[in-house]
Amino acid sequence: MKKLYVGNLPYSVTADDLTSMFSQAGAVASATIISDKFSGRSKGFGFVEMENDEEAAKAIEMFNEQDNGGRKMIVNEARPLEDRPPRRDFGPRA
Repeated sequence: MKKLYVGNLPYSVTADDLTSMFSQAGAVASATIISDKFSGRSKGFGFVEMENDEEAAKAIEMFNEQDNGGRKMIVNEARPLEDRPPRRDFGPRA
């Protein structure tokens, strides 16, 4: 399975919308929209897991830079969590 990052989405897009859109490229294992934990509102990005690498590559080719609700989607291979730079630590309060 290959996990894809899907960014710059309109806030109205749902996980079901992502599933139906990406199923045009192949079998979708899962689709998730990331939402703010306090407001519950979409953060404008999500993740789609495709069944295999070929279908994932096809989805990137089909949807990266495509217009969706007036916004150009960004679709690429998701990076593993550990490869991201650490969050800033402001240290203990004085």
